[in-house]
This record gives sequence, structure tokens and C-alpha cells, in this order.
Amino acid sequence: MNLAEIDTNAIAPIWDDLQQRLGLAPIHNKAQYNRMVQLMNSLVDEVGGNEKHPLADLLEIVGDIIAVYEDHHYPITDAEPREVLRLLMEQNSLQQKDLAIELGSQSVVSEILSGKRAINARQAKALAARFAVLPGAFL
Repeated sequence: MNLAEIDTNAIAPIWDDLQQRLGLAPIHNKAQYNRMVQLMNSLVDEVGGNEKHPLADLLEIVGDIIAVYEDHHYPITDAEPREVLRLLMEQNSLQQKDLAIELGSQSVVSEILSGKRAINARQAKALAARFAVLPGAFL
């Protein structure tokens, strides 16, 4: 589609509907952030790792919106992967059992957080999808 052909009058009601239903917009406060994280978690549950899922692009967009907010409000620099995980768990009010799917089991989560086990590449990818961050944050 040519950009000159875009009917912005037709887009406005669709955009308004998306904002009303999903809260899809840039994040300006903690309440909007929490709602967007909730939306992302629902999308992760639905989409999983299926890049061909009809909602995969929406998951990516929501993840990008969250990342912009987190980069500005919760910068993570030179942190140990387990500390990054601990911070994200705290920010999202998660317990060890909540990450059993991504990491394998609650005991694996415990071992990672205590420094007895490193996060592997598969786990880093799953955590990155869950929290909408780059996998390198966990490696």
C-alpha cells in the first residue's frame, strides 16, 4: 500500500477501538505499564514460540512498547543474569513457580537465583519472550 493512499479518517476509529480494548499505546505511568505487561503475558501464553501465530506481531509490538518504558524507568546495566531475572520477577510480582515453564522447574529457578546454575540459551530465549527483553540480558 502506498502511504499516500492511507485513509487516516478510516484508521482513527480502528485505533480508538484497539486502545479501548487493549490499552495499546505508549506507556506513561506504572498502571499503564502493569496493564501492558498483563497483555504481553496473555499474548505469550497464547502465541508461545509460534512466529506464524496471527498475534505474533502484536506480541512483538507490545514487547517493544514495554522495552521502551523499562529502558527509561528501569535501566539494567552490567548486572548478573540472575540479578536481572530477580529484578524482573520483582517488577512483575512473580514467584519462582511462575517461571517453571520457561526454566524447567521451580528447583531450577531456585538454583539459578542462588548462583548454583547458569541460564542456558534456551532458557534465555524463553525468558526474553516472557519479559520482552533481549536474550543477552540473561547470558
